[in-house]
Amino acid sequence: MKFVDEVTIKVAAGDGGNGCVSFRREKFVPRGGPDGGDGGDGGSVWLEADEGLNTLADFRHTRSFAAQRGENGMGRQMYGKGGDSITVRVPVGTVVTDVDTGEQLGDLTRHGQRLLVARGGKGGLGNVHFKSSVNRAPRRATPGTPGERRELRLELKVLADVGLLGMPNAGKSTFIRAVSSARPKVADYPFTTLYPNLGVVSVGLNRSFVVADIPGLIEGASEGAGLGIRFLKHLARTRLLLHLVDAAPLDPDHDPVRDVRVLEDELVKFDPELAQRERWLVLNKLDLLPADAREARVAELVERLGWQGPVFAISALSGEGTVQLSQQIMNALERMREQDTADAVGDPEQDEQ
Repeated sequence: MKFVDEVTIKVAAGDGGNGCVSFRREKFVPRGGPDGGDGGDGGSVWLEADEGLNTLADFRHTRSFAAQRGENGMGRQMYGKGGDSITVRVPVGTVVTDVDTGEQLGDLTRHGQRLLVARGGKGGLGNVHFKSSVNRAPRRATPGTPGERRELRLELKVLADVGLLGMPNAGKSTFIRAVSSARPKVADYPFTTLYPNLGVVSVGLNRSFVVADIPGLIEGASEGAGLGIRFLKHLARTRLLLHLVDAAPLDPDHDPVRDVRVLEDELVKFDPELAQRERWLVLNKLDLLPADAREARVAELVERLGWQGPVFAISALSGEGTVQLSQQIMNALERMREQDTADAVGDPEQDEQ
């Protein structure tokens, strides 16, 4: 199925039914008075997050959704039937924005979470509501109010704990294949990854995390060059970034340090907050270096970069170092979760609530 992570749809809630003008007509009951019933309320449109979906591809063909109109009121004080609401299923991680106002209506991050995006109209009042001591035969009823109509932009941001960042052919897809059951395409040419891939990494009983692989970035990505910039938003929810670097490029004139600097600049241009996210340096493709030259190569790159954070040297192809890296990632994520829990407990606003 084609991966689709952004789409525009139209939703229309049902209009309310009209109120009824009617008078009671029965034998031996002269001047029975008004008995017009109210119109039914229109149906609403809801979005619901479904973990069984992982793309917005279903919206490529159906982009308009309308709920049912409420029925009109009738005589004998019979109210019109309310219109049926509809529920539109979307993937977990969908951000919903009103196209006309730019307002973000919601962010569906949990399975089963629901969001009202178009409220149905209210049914009109029948003439039974307008009788009084001075107006015993009102010929007045109100029409139902129209349901809300909106144009929405649905934007999918995948839910992952760890995001992979790197130039094309840095080995991101090979890495995700080595540590999880995901099987993204791997080849010896750039841009083999055309859309995000997710993999679940298990490091023990009830200890696992989700890693996201996005298409590689190139210089000028923040201005639209290449593929990766379109998918950088999928790293927005991650807690940790792994910056994969080809430590042994086939071209001797290719400088891995420049690759790192280029991507750092593109991150800052795209989203300064994302650029401040915790990021680990992962030097990949050690299998292409002689065993006695690996340590010196790693030390050289770290020194030239002036890297202060964690550094890992691996070979995603052979699996060397990937188990230890996965363990360290899991430990870091558990510490982050514990810190989040401690912050929530110690937050005075939380205590007041």
